[in-house]
Amino acid sequence: MAITSVARRSAVVLLLGLLAGCALKGDVRKVELQDQDLRADLAKSDAARAAERDTILAAVRLLQQALATQQAYLVQMRGDLRTELLSVQQQLVSVQELTGQSQQRLTELRSRIEARNQQQDNAGPSGGAGAGGTPVGPSGNPAGPGPDQMYDLSLQQYRRGSLATARLGLREFLRIFPTHERAPDALYYVGESFEQGAPDSAAAVYDQVVKNYPNSSRVASALYKLGLLAEQRGDRATARKYYSRVIAGYPRSPEADLARQNQQRLRP
Repeated sequence: MAITSVARRSAVVLLLGLLAGCALKGDVRKVELQDQDLRADLAKSDAARAAERDTILAAVRLLQQALATQQAYLVQMRGDLRTELLSVQQQLVSVQELTGQSQQRLTELRSRIEARNQQQDNAGPSGGAGAGGTPVGPSGNPAGPGPDQMYDLSLQQYRRGSLATARLGLREFLRIFPTHERAPDALYYVGESFEQGAPDSAAAVYDQVVKNYPNSSRVASALYKLGLLAEQRGDRATARKYYSRVIAGYPRSPEADLARQNQQRLRP
């Protein structure tokens, strides 16, 4: 009986030992699996960090390239600006020279007009005027610049771009020689001098050309310009009216050909 009891106890202890060994092996296996998972996670994390680092480095390189390109552009732009500034300075010098010439011409013109007026005042009622309405002095010679000279001087200023000076001279020409054969041309150029800066004033002057000099060849041009200015204002109906007047009144003129083209373009 005693032997049997001892054997049973030994079997139980052995069984417990075996169970404990199995439990230890299972824990070890779990630890190994957890270690493997941890290593895999670390590997993935390292790969992600490496990819992120590569992305950041690529972005930095692109930024450096963009900065280099921008710097090169700025250098080129500075050079272009220096060149343009030099050109503007040269143009300013030219404008100043032209302005000085225009002021000198204007001063000369005013001096001649004043001298002529003074001669007329000194001459009194007997001073009179020469052929074609040209003022004359006491000796019978023309006082101051004649109409052709006044017109030519003003037209030279117009062609140089000195519009204000030209306008002043042309208006003075029209005041003194309103019936001269070049009066319609002078008034027409006054209208053109207003086109860029004051189109409404230009239209008013062109209308004067049509009304004051109905037999002049400038009427066709004035009517056509009135049509163009109406188009610029967005008044298509008025533009068509002026174009129709050009075509009807001056069918063989170059302005009529242009007016026909514009009429077709403005058809509703």
